[in-house]
Amino acid sequence: MIVLGIDPGYALMGWGVVEENAGRMKLLGYGCVETYAGTPMQHRLRTLQLGVRDLVTIYHPDDVAFEELFFAHNVTTALMVGAARGAAIIAATEYTENLYEYTPMQIKQAVAGHGKADKRQIQQMVKLLLSMDTIPKPDDAADAIACAITHCQSGRNKEQFRMK
Repeated sequence: MIVLGIDPGYALMGWGVVEENAGRMKLLGYGCVETYAGTPMQHRLRTLQLGVRDLVTIYHPDDVAFEELFFAHNVTTALMVGAARGAAIIAATEYTENLYEYTPMQIKQAVAGHGKADKRQIQQMVKLLLSMDTIPKPDDAADAIACAITHCQSGRNKEQFRMK
């Protein structure tokens, strides 16, 4: 199974592709789709949509896993990231209906063993679980890889995380 993990973002949308086979995971690629301040919103969203479209064309994932949004303070940021997430969902849906979502706490639990893990712990576990030489950068890409790992580990329970 090949999983594309996505950490939604407006300036940087992290992505990571993990292949799982008989319980063994292998990193196929990771990075970010980047947009730039000063660019009109519709063009930034289109860049994100086309970036995700390119990823599904290149990697042919069986499933696409998204990190759910969680914002406590900045409403404007939440709206922009929500729009970016929508653009990514549209692009992924053009390719497959196998879309899943995980909360930040579920990802932390799956990757680090507890839901209160900090970013550094998650990054270290991603590096360890995928036998990487270095911690993946930027943070957005590491978060997307962690989301893909979470989906790989969900096994038969993955249907409860399907987007509705």
